Amino acid sequence: MKFSKSGVTGIAAASIVAVVAALVPGAQAAPQPTEGPSVATAAQTAVSQVSQASQAMAAPGEITSNVRGTFGRSGVVRGTFEPKRFVFRNGEVYAVGTLQAALRRGDGSFVGSADRQISIPVRNATSPSMAVGGGQSAMRTCDILRLVLGPLDLDLLGLQVHLNRVVLTITAVSGPGNLLGNLLCAVVGLLDRTSLLSQLRLANVLDRILSILRV
Repeated sequence: MKFSKSGVTGIAAASIVAVVAALVPGAQAAPQPTEGPSVATAAQTAVSQVSQASQAMAAPGEITSNVRGTFGRSGVVRGTFEPKRFVFRNGEVYAVGTLQAALRRGDGSFVGSADRQISIPVRNATSPSMAVGGGQSAMRTCDILRLVLGPLDLDLLGLQVHLNRVVLTITAVSGPGNLLGNLLCAVVGLLDRTSLLSQLRLANVLDRILSILRV
């Protein structure tokens, strides 16, 4: 399951276009000499910048999830997990969200489906796309973060189920000023530390990521 989230629309760009149409002289008006760029050129540049910003904010990123588990001797569990928030509890950071899973026996027969809220501990994070920007203000940005949760044992449909792990893949849209990409890098750094303050910061950063994605 893919959770694609949208952000700011192009309303701001449309508003600027309307203002420009009202203020910029028509084709029949005599051009006025200026020392810098014309009003029309400056206005078109502003509209272009707003449009680009709107497009970038319209798709900050997305989350895909992957759940694998077992029950009994040969039963399998397959599904998705949608995080709603991250909390700090008993010295660990947990993802709290909705598990949607289907259970099948070893012969392929369908047992049933489950839809319930669960809490899974955050275990690991990797970013294969980590890169460093140039210039004096170099900053790491990560376009992809793979966040590993679990394992976890729980009761589903009266069966004792073992979730091997839950993998959340968070993808950020590349570009300058990529706040989401910078936050994804921060997650990798914070997981290397075990102090109470670092864990609290980790929960906060993960919640900010969800806020940007509007999950």
